[in-house]
Amino acid sequence: MMIRLRHLSKIYRSGDVFVPALQNVDLDIDYGEFVAIVGASGSGKSTLMNIIGCLDRPTRGVYELEGHDVGRMNDIQRAKVRSRRIGFVFQSFNLLSRPSALSQVELPMIYAGMGDRRRRAAHALAEVGLSDRMHHKPSQLSGGQQQRVAIARALVTDPALILADEPTGALDTKTTGDIVGLFERLNREHGITVIFVTHEPEVAEHTRRTITLRDGRIISDVPTARSTVVQFPGTVAPAAPAAQAAGEAPA
Repeated sequence: MMIRLRHLSKIYRSGDVFVPALQNVDLDIDYGEFVAIVGASGSGKSTLMNIIGCLDRPTRGVYELEGHDVGRMNDIQRAKVRSRRIGFVFQSFNLLSRPSALSQVELPMIYAGMGDRRRRAAHALAEVGLSDRMHHKPSQLSGGQQQRVAIARALVTDPALILADEPTGALDTKTTGDIVGLFERLNREHGITVIFVTHEPEVAEHTRRTITLRDGRIISDVPTARSTVVQFPGTVAPAAPAAQAAGEAPA
């Protein structure tokens, strides 16, 4: 099991007021899953992602990542986990303004002490379809291309887990479909565990499992219905297999 949460709670204090962000959460996520975490603003989904990403600590409860108790790790050990085992993708891209796409993707490898950085960065950009844009600065790239750079940066250390916090929130509908399709391919072809935090139903429907939070609690954890192709407006749906197009039942 990649992720195991037991009786996890997070409580914030504001003066004399205690605000529960997560309450007694139990959750298992295995290697290779593609999961959406959904919920209204204030439901606890970003807090849950921050804890899974070793960016925050729970107030109580157990979090195990790849069999290791994260609660027993010190700050240096947690930073090492973040730099080598987890890739992060955010809504705002979080790119530096001056470096090229290639240099942006090299940065995580510098922090992780990895060698052969230029070749690895070029390969990661090729994986996301930006071989011809690797020397461009963010100001020379579209929003979708900037998010692809951010995805390449998350991929370049070969993480086991990618956490994507509203990765399509700043993109138009057509580009959203392209980016979600890219995550689907990376999950399918490379077996990377992907967790989306999103408020967009169309995005969640492209995953294989949807976890819904309300008031810091999991109220639903169900497989995503994928028997029907989910199509974003402005995109072209893939053709149905010949047997189904002819009206025959799928094998």
